[in-house]
Amino acid sequence: MWRLYFSGGLHPTSWDEFRYYGPTSSRFDHHCPDANGKSQIQNRGIMYLAMNGPTCIAEVYQTTRVIDRHSRSPWLSAFQFVTDIQLLDLTGTFTTTLGASTAIHSGQRPRARRWAQALYDAYPKIDGILYCSSMFGNAPAVALFERGKRAIPKLSGFHRALNDPAMLALLTVTANNLGYQLV
Repeated sequence: MWRLYFSGGLHPTSWDEFRYYGPTSSRFDHHCPDANGKSQIQNRGIMYLAMNGPTCIAEVYQTTRVIDRHSRSPWLSAFQFVTDIQLLDLTGTFTTTLGASTAIHSGQRPRARRWAQALYDAYPKIDGILYCSSMFGNAPAVALFERGKRAIPKLSGFHRALNDPAMLALLTVTANNLGYQLV
């Protein structure tokens, strides 16, 4: 699994940290808002992952379409789960049988968050959601819930800052493939 995260800025994190604050504007945040509909710190945590690095890059920088190698100290990491996990597969016809559609992958995010909240409650044994990246040709991506924390290894197998010169070739190819700028 691959993850792009920020080790600097207002909300620094590490490669193996879940976000327990939410919901944010992210698609499958399963967090519950407070009584006033606002985001809050809670026991529900999320970690967004992908099956390859370029998918992470496409997803994280989709709003600006600028891969900024420096701002907020972005890092790309990769690891293998240390145990099996249970993912609810939203990439096939299951979404239709639930009464939704595959628009959940690219449609309105508030609706996808409500689905994530409902799926989390309805399926207490799932560790997360397998979905299609709407930014990288429907490549597989994972919204891992805190329930899957046991599967995260102690060390990552790959871990580099985006401003590392060794990353320049990968980032250049990815930016060109996506039509994103690289700074």
